[in-house]
Amino acid sequence: MQLVVAALSFVALGLSGAPASAQPRTPAQTQPQTQPQTAGQAVVRINEVESNGGTPGDWVELVNTGSAAADLSGWVVKDNDDSHTYPIAAGTSLPAGGYLALDVETSFGLGSSDSARLFGPGGTTLVDSYKWTTHATTTYGRCADGTGSFATTAAPTKGAPNSCAASWAAWPGAGTVTVADGSNVFGTNLSGLSFQDAGVLWAVKNGPGTLYRLVPDTGGKWRPDPAGGWASGKALNYRDGTGDLDAEGVTFTPDGLFVATERDNDDSDVSLPKIARFDTSSTAGALNATAEWNLTADLPAVDANSGLEGITWIPDTFLTGHGFRDEHTGAAYDPAAYPDHGSGLFFVGLEANGTVYAYALDRTGGGYHRVATFASGFPAVMELQFEPATGRLWAVCDNTCQGRSTTLGIDAQGRFAITARYNRPSGLSDYNNEGFAIAPQTACVSGRKPVVWSDDDNDGGHALRAGTLNCTP
Repeated sequence: MQLVVAALSFVALGLSGAPASAQPRTPAQTQPQTQPQTAGQAVVRINEVESNGGTPGDWVELVNTGSAAADLSGWVVKDNDDSHTYPIAAGTSLPAGGYLALDVETSFGLGSSDSARLFGPGGTTLVDSYKWTTHATTTYGRCADGTGSFATTAAPTKGAPNSCAASWAAWPGAGTVTVADGSNVFGTNLSGLSFQDAGVLWAVKNGPGTLYRLVPDTGGKWRPDPAGGWASGKALNYRDGTGDLDAEGVTFTPDGLFVATERDNDDSDVSLPKIARFDTSSTAGALNATAEWNLTADLPAVDANSGLEGITWIPDTFLTGHGFRDEHTGAAYDPAAYPDHGSGLFFVGLEANGTVYAYALDRTGGGYHRVATFASGFPAVMELQFEPATGRLWAVCDNTCQGRSTTLGIDAQGRFAITARYNRPSGLSDYNNEGFAIAPQTACVSGRKPVVWSDDDNDGGHALRAGTLNCTP
């Protein structure tokens, strides 16, 4: 079957038994860096590379910056191993100004230190190549399309012009950051954070699994609540009373307090991504989960220490009011489709690939439905926080990404997409911050509200640091 991408149209191609996507659009033109391979007046080059966490996997995008269509029959894409080949199907034509995304993972995967190479018919003549030494936080793409040098893009744009404005804005608050706990109160392994209100901050430790109820002391620093049996935190167990939860994320919601855990520390070599609910009114010294949702079957297989990290909750009223699209049903999100899910959806971040997954959790029985999947903008995501006052979903990376953050909002297609990218505050060192929490709008003073970071490494004997965030974007 002949496969042709017609100008000004979008066609999904089955190339050598693998899917691809193409979109002819006119890319920006600048001075080429190297002499491209030409066929008549066609100029075909590698334009963008996704090597980690793509949809549906790794892909290589081509662009034709010439003035005539290019016949790509028999052309070959390889990585840095000559035995790894992705042949382009006979009859594939790339029009002038067109983009063609090849899903190479059907033939081979692209590594963190690898290359993408484009060969002419038969796979012997090298046309173009690009080499990298680590995965991009988004993708690597030419800026400008087809002619510029490769750089980390602002966002993946599979089969479309590259998003090249990958600049990171200054932190949208004060640059000053202060220590927010006493000396060595928590030690190492403090992870996720979540405000209940301006005077209560929840925190989890990933080993041993512990839940803390934090309140401010007379000096404004956070300490474990001395009342209610919370002075030393409370151990977290599974519903049957066993296990030691590797608690990485926590979120306080109208439906209860929920913890994201990546494994049982008593069996630390086995990945066990779960969401667990706990009753914070219990007077017991250790807490057993009141409900559990095991997401293992729905998530990619990952290393035991690279599973669920961040978790947050977004109310149905916000999602429906902003046209959120349900990928499970293929239509606008309708809460009634999930009658036992409560009043909102849970969003969890997977450390291994930086991807965010949204779930409707059945409150009884442990069932769930995945409603959406989208990129955080990072190769690894450590924390998620929904900011109700602004409608922003914050994704936070640790020192893997220089402590940067992205914000996401619901776009015109009903999907979460990146709206801004921020550097960490100038006064915050590049710590292993795995937790981040935003105080409610009621805490605003002079246009700013408190935020808190938690440092898994307890650098300098402190696990909590506080700063501010502008109350309006």
